[in-house]
Amino acid sequence: MKAVVYQGPYEVAVQDVQDARIEDPTDALVRITTTAICGSDLHMYEGRTDAEPGITFGHENMGIVEDVGPGVTSVRKGDRVVMPFNVACGFCDNCRAGKSAFCLTVNPPGAGGAYGYVGMGPYPGGQAEYLRVPFADYNCVPLPEGSEHEQDFALLADIFPTGYHATELAGVRPGDTVAVYGAGPVGLMATYSALLRGASRVFTVDRHKDRLDLAGQIGAEPIDFSVGDPAQQIADELRAPGVDRGIDAVGYQATAEGGEEQPALVLNQLVETVRSTGSIGVVGLYLPSDPGAPNEHAAKGELLFKVGRYFEKGQTMGTGQADAKQYAHFLRDLIIAGRAEPGFVVSQELPLAEAPDAYSRFDKRERGYTKVLLQPGR
Repeated sequence: MKAVVYQGPYEVAVQDVQDARIEDPTDALVRITTTAICGSDLHMYEGRTDAEPGITFGHENMGIVEDVGPGVTSVRKGDRVVMPFNVACGFCDNCRAGKSAFCLTVNPPGAGGAYGYVGMGPYPGGQAEYLRVPFADYNCVPLPEGSEHEQDFALLADIFPTGYHATELAGVRPGDTVAVYGAGPVGLMATYSALLRGASRVFTVDRHKDRLDLAGQIGAEPIDFSVGDPAQQIADELRAPGVDRGIDAVGYQATAEGGEEQPALVLNQLVETVRSTGSIGVVGLYLPSDPGAPNEHAAKGELLFKVGRYFEKGQTMGTGQADAKQYAHFLRDLIIAGRAEPGFVVSQELPLAEAPDAYSRFDKRERGYTKVLLQPGR
């Protein structure tokens, strides 16, 4: 089958790989109809992880079930499904607590697995024609038949639940003021989720005009950090010392105006942006090792975070990968009911063969490349 395979920094190729197949009784085989390129994929694409050539990318996947193992009971051939990016068992202590991002079964001795991602277990990704789905009864989220809401449903695999998870970590409540740093796909989904949860004002911080324009179109207040300190801009707009909640949707590859990489930049900006006793949710990626880090400490995941200022302000912080399974079902139902339309972030729907060019353009943040969907059947 055809798949998107990592070749080395800044290079992927669509090539023939071993066919996905049923390996365990609880597996399903899914024919991929839509799979997305994620900002997290770019960390591997750029050589900023320990990924080795040969990985099949793709953790945002949906499609049609082609076959199931004899131990699968609730999933049937022909079902339309989306797979949360966390590969999880459904029965370990963490899964039973709703913490599927930290499953204790699928990637020993660590906690947590994912499709097509370095260090997250032996599971090939779904930027391919077919995908093996372990523990299919748990990991397949059923969708209505047909092709309606294809863009919206595809985002249930990762970025919509991750954006929503950010608001959970930050504790966003009706009437809150919120600052979201980063207007990439996850940042836009965090912005959208904060608005869905009833935030009174949401400020979205970035420097890319097309992404800030999208934030403005859904009711957020765009803040361009290239024209001045974003914390001060937000304080001036609020006429208050800071917002109630802050969200980091950027992570360790944050760059200052002028292009200098400062891994702790957004964390420190959020400490200044959020009021005393406010709270921060962090879904931007941070890693224990970074081969391309700007200094020796950052290379080991050691960042210059202003913990003294954070302590002084009495703030709280929640971090970690999203438990996408925990949110996927009710977010799906919001889409079906017409109460949520996250597909507004989708900018391209392309054949799988165009993946190398799409990766290059998305990585360069070319104008108009916000969220790219790949469709192997085209």
